[in-house]
Amino acid sequence: MPKLTLYNRDGEKVKEVAVRAELFAAPIRKGALYQTAVAQMARRRQGSAATKGRSLVRGGGAKPWPQKGTGRARHGSIRSPIWVGGAVTFGPHPRNFGYRIPKKVRRAALCSALSAKALEEKLIVVDDFKIDQPRTRAVVNLLKNLKASGKALIVTACADENVIKSARNLPGVKTITAPQLNVLDILNHNYLVLSQDALEKVEEVFGA
Repeated sequence: MPKLTLYNRDGEKVKEVAVRAELFAAPIRKGALYQTAVAQMARRRQGSAATKGRSLVRGGGAKPWPQKGTGRARHGSIRSPIWVGGAVTFGPHPRNFGYRIPKKVRRAALCSALSAKALEEKLIVVDDFKIDQPRTRAVVNLLKNLKASGKALIVTACADENVIKSARNLPGVKTITAPQLNVLDILNHNYLVLSQDALEKVEEVFGA
């Protein structure tokens, strides 16, 4: 059974905690990671781009000039796609870009992401965050003591307002709860920082 080092808020090693091998020592499946990350990004797209077709462009009801006799090309509407200010041919319309990935692939991707962080020693477990009041300096000092430089993903067992408010002004630092843990957030951050109770929650939610 693999073990992770448990640190206190001062960055000192407290003990080692045993974790589930299927979550933190799983084989790295790059294909599952790629498919899941792309699917997550697709679901986050707004899909609100829109253009007007001929039926939506205002004006153009009258024929610009007679069909014959002018010497010019025949036209039926000034809102034709070939006219300036006219409609757009094959333009984008609002749509949902999201699609679903099989549950087993999503689970394999999450296990791979967690295992990769553990293998790179960028998965840090803290005994307790314990921030009494919102203070950005508290999170700055915590990450400094843990040597978690760069982008960091902080995971709590449940929503902690003090931790959220203390970290929200830091660029590259994001706070989520254990049930919200996902592949894209793990891959987008250099370090994954969990509290001990968040680690237990992750094993409870995703270990089944």
